[in-house]
Amino acid sequence: MPLYEYELCDGDCKACGGKFTLRRPLSAQELTKCPSCRKPVRKVLSVFNSPKKLSFSDAKKAGFKVYKKIGKGEYEKQ
Repeated sequence: MPLYEYELCDGDCKACGGKFTLRRPLSAQELTKCPSCRKPVRKVLSVFNSPKKLSFSDAKKAGFKVYKKIGKGEYEKQ
């Protein structure tokens, strides 16, 4: 499910702080009111996260064990 950022159309709110982020399915209807204060909101354009290609050294640094295939069903630790 994607994350959507919203902000109040007018004013401020102690409950939501004027801006909030929600995880909503693509099939959900567009949000028009804040779930906590019920004031009108608009969707804000925000950045998105794209996967980046990792190398074996990155996997090792992250604490994963890296194996190399040496034969059919055989692997050795690198």
